[in-house]
Amino acid sequence: MATVPLTSAATIGTQVRLFVWNNLANGDVGAAIEIVDFADLTLTLSGTFGTGGTVTLKGSNDGTNYFAITDPQGNAITKTAGGIKSVNETPRYLRPEVTAGDGTTAIDAQILARRGSR
Repeated sequence: MATVPLTSAATIGTQVRLFVWNNLANGDVGAAIEIVDFADLTLTLSGTFGTGGTVTLKGSNDGTNYFAITDPQGNAITKTAGGIKSVNETPRYLRPEVTAGDGTTAIDAQILARRGSR
């Protein structure tokens, strides 16, 4: 399992940040981001998932114990294809984790975070 650093973290205006991890492969974990100032979060996934490639968005408040984050309907955010999902919880840390997949798996994950209240 490799920890993949952020490819970029851009500030958009005064209220929005975009965090990007590129080319996540089978077994990779994105480096955790600390997002305590952001209430509205959206995850976008794209790229090649390969055979069985799966991304789960996980969160933690202690930086050690990570658990699956859910969408507003209460479903764990676990995707086997590209798409976009709104994020329900706002823990201290977030990171994408890739499981399964094959040698072609190269997934890009982006989290758009906006300051404000829910």
